[in-house]
Amino acid sequence: MTKVKKDKREKSTANEVVTREYTINLHKRIYGITFKKRAPRAIKEIKKFAVKQMGTPDVRIETRLNKHVWHKGIKNVPFRVRVRLSRRRNEDEDSPHKLYTLVTYVPVTSFKSRLLFLQLKFIA
Repeated sequence: MTKVKKDKREKSTANEVVTREYTINLHKRIYGITFKKRAPRAIKEIKKFAVKQMGTPDVRIETRLNKHVWHKGIKNVPFRVRVRLSRRRNEDEDSPHKLYTLVTYVPVTSFKSRLLFLQLKFIA
């Protein structure tokens, strides 16, 4: 008897252009890291998270997100950060990858409830 595997879950294909929002817990990713390596490690962990979620090896981080991670210095990195991951088509023809992921910063007042974010979005 041989078992035939059936893939019932439809995974988003890597060819689609998609935008999603995530909250990344940086604290659990940089806990125990030397103080002088925390902010650089946080940027690397954000890139690693984006590669895992979007499936594209080419990840680009927006300058606003980089400034937010570094705004309290190299050792005082924010515990959490809300980001928007956008899988986009690469217009550079010389590039080996057809798609890339752009990681942008989404400012929020609280991470406790998604409703607060939606209220801020409608007020602004």
